[in-house]
Amino acid sequence: MKLPRTTLILILLALGLGTFVYFYEIKGASVREEVKEKKQQIFSFAADDVQSLTVKTENVTLNLERNNNAGDTKWLIKSPTVSPANDPIVSYLMDLLVKGKSDRILSIPANQLADFGLNPPQATININLKNQKTHQLTLGKPDFNRRFLYAQADPTPQPDGNINVLLVSTDFENAVKRELSEWQQPGDNNIKNLPSPVQPNPAKTK
Repeated sequence: MKLPRTTLILILLALGLGTFVYFYEIKGASVREEVKEKKQQIFSFAADDVQSLTVKTENVTLNLERNNNAGDTKWLIKSPTVSPANDPIVSYLMDLLVKGKSDRILSIPANQLADFGLNPPQATININLKNQKTHQLTLGKPDFNRRFLYAQADPTPQPDGNINVLLVSTDFENAVKRELSEWQQPGDNNIKNLPSPVQPNPAKTK
């Protein structure tokens, strides 16, 4: 029996749609997920791979180095002062660097970096690994609703001359915008050099 032309077209469309759904939704799902994860991850190193950090903000340039000797702290401040570091503060930043992901990647002309607060940036984090490799993260201004920060990871121009700009968590801003005293281990702020409180004069006896 010969099928009507309309019915034949509908059958072919259904077969085509089924093939598309199979290859796109089922076969292509794992590939898309892999690409998505690759785009979102900022860096691929582990916390134990990091030997030193340099955090530069408007107020301070801080050099941190892993303490390879057994001691009370995992991290040491090497400059602008030499003292044990506040491990929870450093660990908070380290956790963001290791696990942080980008929500989106924008491709912009290099001459527009200032529009995103990246020329100059509000903060720069230089990361030195134990294998001598280095990475850099620069932080710009928040987006219009302050949900994300504009940032660059290992900034290099693309073949078309554009620069990739990431949208990262505002937690990065909270992690680096600190006074020097916050980076220092509690109780290591030269308390011994502070003047002693003035003692009240003993009451005069009548």
